[in-house]
Amino acid sequence: VLLKMDLGVLVNGVREGRVTFANTLKYVFMATSANFGNMFSMAGASLFLSFLPLLPKQILLTNLMTDLPEMTIAGDSVDPEMVEKPKRWDIRFIRNFMATFGLVSSLFDYMTFGVLLLIFHATTDQFRTGWFIESVVSATLIILVIRTRRPFLLSRPGKYLALAVFLVICATLYLPYSRLAGLFNFHPLPPSFLIALGVIVVLYVITAEAAKRIFYRRVRG
Repeated sequence: VLLKMDLGVLVNGVREGRVTFANTLKYVFMATSANFGNMFSMAGASLFLSFLPLLPKQILLTNLMTDLPEMTIAGDSVDPEMVEKPKRWDIRFIRNFMATFGLVSSLFDYMTFGVLLLIFHATTDQFRTGWFIESVVSATLIILVIRTRRPFLLSRPGKYLALAVFLVICATLYLPYSRLAGLFNFHPLPPSFLIALGVIVVLYVITAEAAKRIFYRRVRG
């Protein structure tokens, strides 16, 4: 129903529809690649660890905290080129995206395992705490990479997404040192652990950005 004689409302409606579709695709890309990577990492870790990589309550907390920023995707800003032309569902493209970025995520999970076990000889609680921190922080930051086809520093995220990313990272780093640490069986980590995990996360973001450029150059969608 047109409330006034102006076809501009149709243009705005089409644009909003494309924005909604673009943000829906962002969520699908993030959810599928993250779940695939976590499954691959968890399954592989269980083959050589004598203990559970993460306790059930730690897994639930990880999922909760990584889901919080993704809940703001609906209101995220969209790059202009993403709404210039109509898009459609492409299951093959989504599958390729999931496999590519899921495996990149898993690669750095295994790097984290190696650093914690072989270099720092972490205890069980230290290992779980370290992987929790790496997993949540990397999964949160990677949202900023995956949400755009541009270099992520050249695409401004929505204010609520940016705020959610910041708060989740702060909460993740604070939790092992808070009074809630015992509730989730976390253990405070020494600075050397945190520095190493920080390096891994930075390398992950750089690698994911490079993988994104190669992926979109070779795979059209």
